[in-house]
Amino acid sequence: MSQTPRRKVSVIIPTRNRADLLRDALKSIRAIESEGDDLEFEILVGDNGDSDAGAKEAAEEFGAIYMATTVAGSSATRNLGLERATGEFITFLDDDDLWITGHIRPHIKFLDENPDYDGVVAQVIPTDPDRTPQTEPMPVEHPGNGDDLLRRMLSGYFPQIGTCVCRGNARSAYGLFDLALLGAQDLDWMLRIAGASKLAFLKMPAVYVRVRPPGSYDELNKARVGFDRKVFFRHASRSPRIWGSPVEVLRAYTGTLKHFYAYFRDAMEERAESGDAKGARSAFWGATKVFPMRVVKSIIVHPRFRRAVFTAFGLSSARTVSA
Repeated sequence: MSQTPRRKVSVIIPTRNRADLLRDALKSIRAIESEGDDLEFEILVGDNGDSDAGAKEAAEEFGAIYMATTVAGSSATRNLGLERATGEFITFLDDDDLWITGHIRPHIKFLDENPDYDGVVAQVIPTDPDRTPQTEPMPVEHPGNGDDLLRRMLSGYFPQIGTCVCRGNARSAYGLFDLALLGAQDLDWMLRIAGASKLAFLKMPAVYVRVRPPGSYDELNKARVGFDRKVFFRHASRSPRIWGSPVEVLRAYTGTLKHFYAYFRDAMEERAESGDAKGARSAFWGATKVFPMRVVKSIIVHPRFRRAVFTAFGLSSARTVSA
């Protein structure tokens, strides 16, 4: 009796100067593979870091294919993988994240049973840098499939690309990652699948996502605002069928950027209250870049926000504003 051939899954990992974290990510992939003898993993590591940072050695340690580029950004390194991938399925993992036990096989089963879909995403569990889970699996509520999922993705839901499993024709069907996007390039790529009504969601935890401490990445978020804004308008304009009115588009735009505003608002208030006026000013300008009119409104109606602004800019009237 002949043995059923193993199904080949290409796993694309972008990395940059984080060999120790990369090893953890690679280990989590091989652990999934070892859960059965039905899958063969082709791991493709794209590296645009320093040549002596250890990524090549880490890749070889876990039997991965190593590829290097001098082009900045994870789009370039993911594209190396897409161009080289030979699997029946293609999936991804960031070098600082981990796959969760039981990942991949349910995705493949879904795609087998639903030939109208080309890709599927799932839940994540955010963790601190020590890998301690911080919340229950996210998102808590099922965001829907097809156009419902597309609408949610254009309203603030950002699927983590490590949860995405798609068919092996993804490169020919949806193209490469946009090199001009140094942020939101993964959202942009998944929105292409969702825009064709070919993306679905499985309510199951798939990836441990390593998150940074709150308030620790101002410059990164300031850069990301522009990229997320660009990606929103690119895809919102291509999918007029999902909008009932201009008001819905405006609400979706607000939802897309509101987490940036919340980050800078919270950072400004906390820094001001700890006496860090310079840090509070940085966060103030970040919030202004996201929603300038909301900043004006918050100064008028929210006492804590107003006090933080006074502290940030050394205004003595901060002492006279009541809570």
